[in-house]
Amino acid sequence: MNRRTYLQALTALFATTALGSCSQGSVDRKEEKLSDKADKAATLLPGNASFDVPNIPEDNLNFYLVSDLGRNGYYEQKPIAELMGNLAEKIDLEFVVAAGDTHHFNGVASTQDPLWMTNYELIYSHPELMLDWFAINGNHEYRGNTQAVQDYSKVSRRWIAPARYYSKVFEAGENESLEIFFIDTPPLIEKYRKNTEKYADAGKQSIDDQLKWLEKALAASKAKWKLVVGHHPIFADTSKSDTERKDMQERVKPLLEKYGVDMYLCGHIHNFQHIKRADSQVEYLVNSSGSLARKVNQTEGTQFCSPEAGFTLFSLNDNELTFFLYNSKGKILYQHSLKK
Repeated sequence: MNRRTYLQALTALFATTALGSCSQGSVDRKEEKLSDKADKAATLLPGNASFDVPNIPEDNLNFYLVSDLGRNGYYEQKPIAELMGNLAEKIDLEFVVAAGDTHHFNGVASTQDPLWMTNYELIYSHPELMLDWFAINGNHEYRGNTQAVQDYSKVSRRWIAPARYYSKVFEAGENESLEIFFIDTPPLIEKYRKNTEKYADAGKQSIDDQLKWLEKALAASKAKWKLVVGHHPIFADTSKSDTERKDMQERVKPLLEKYGVDMYLCGHIHNFQHIKRADSQVEYLVNSSGSLARKVNQTEGTQFCSPEAGFTLFSLNDNELTFFLYNSKGKILYQHSLKK
């Protein structure tokens, strides 16, 4: 069976009639049982659904930012995945950044865990999504086998997770480059390190080693555009513990400021938030969940916020970086550009 036939078979297998309608309101629950979700399964996009396509220069570097995906296709995961594929047909998409919690609840047990199929492979099966997915761990991966998240790179050609933290350089425009620094945030937060029963691997990772690596990598970078990606926010409106953000502010924020990072990208909060504080040169973007969203309010520095589920499209060249926040219906909720 050739590659295209295989992809068509996977798509046909999963494009079944949904069990119910997706939730229309924001949800503010920390945990939900799989058994409670059967009546909330998402429907696929209508065949004639329209979506916004931005006017992107031909030579731009384009990629998606996704996070908090893994709901076994429930809620809005399937229509968002289909939208991602359909939009990718219209633009020259290069790669996807997966900012943690690809697998909700208890992570994965191994590289052969069926959740790899129901949370990822069968959902994101559009041919245009068969490209590199650069992945990191979220807190839910830390409830399972975190090494399996890296080892899955040996199983799937598109899953890229060479280490718990790493960087990658991309061409951006004709003469410049983008470097993305992927960090492993759960071990940087004491809440997870101390809960050895639920997050066994978090306390085993060295905080000093990761921060020394990040500083060295940022200092050595020659890229014009620098983005740091982690699962947890540094600034955000959220009902989650303040200690998470305080640990990130203490350990990561000084390095972003010192080395002129343009943006810090994250997930975890399940809503969209663009934050630019008066006391910081760094732009902070919280990407929403690709399945189940939660309510949000403004906080200090809020430029935009939305409780809708979705994903982010980035497009950049030598002198300009623009991001577009998409909801599950294909509407661009907000866009913002950085120039330099």
